[in-house]
Amino acid sequence: MNTNFKILLFVFALITSSMNAQDKINLTVSQESLVKISSLTATGNINQLKIELNEGLNNGLTVNEIKEALVQLYAYCGFPRSLNAINEFKAVLDERKSNGIADVTGKEISVENNPPDKYEQGRKVLEILTKTPQTKPAKGFGEFAPRIDAFLKEHLFADIFASDVLTYQQRELITISALASIEGLESQLKAHIGIGKNTGITDHQLIQSAELIAKTVNLSQAEIFRKIINENSLK
Repeated sequence: MNTNFKILLFVFALITSSMNAQDKINLTVSQESLVKISSLTATGNINQLKIELNEGLNNGLTVNEIKEALVQLYAYCGFPRSLNAINEFKAVLDERKSNGIADVTGKEISVENNPPDKYEQGRKVLEILTKTPQTKPAKGFGEFAPRIDAFLKEHLFADIFASDVLTYQQRELITISALASIEGLESQLKAHIGIGKNTGITDHQLIQSAELIAKTVNLSQAEIFRKIINENSLK
């Protein structure tokens, strides 16, 4: 075996080892908290959510990161559960303040978003996330119901995503966790698992998220989540 070939083998081994190590990177404690908070908000489990909101703050999430996650979740689990979670979070913060705990507010949340074309802004964000060209309107549902396509682009992927308090990766982890917790949303979950992987979320981290869903929701939902992860990884 000549020297050049040995060098090539060594470099290949280093690259493979690095890729495998990256695949095995665990969720951070703050990411785990985002998964659990999102799941419990989506399923309306307020009693357990109170515990995880406290834990999330203890794990390094800022007040505004959690607040922004709960706001985003209304797009996936509806205003009632999002508002219930926000009210519970306010109560948690009030209780912690009364106990002398000073929580970190964090980066300010953007509330103004006035581009020349908000639909186009949202469409471009969705193209970044999906790495796929986005038609105007979206094929299928967007052609059938243009107003929902406009709400999706102009509000969710423009107004909500305009705030950089959370990264795109954090936002997708939040979305995936909520969708994985609600029955009957397999097609949307499948799509967002693909988007989440585009932001750098690994199969290993998704499997870890499924393990958390088994605890926050039930084994049945976790198994559906795992099945979709496996199907996605085989592509």
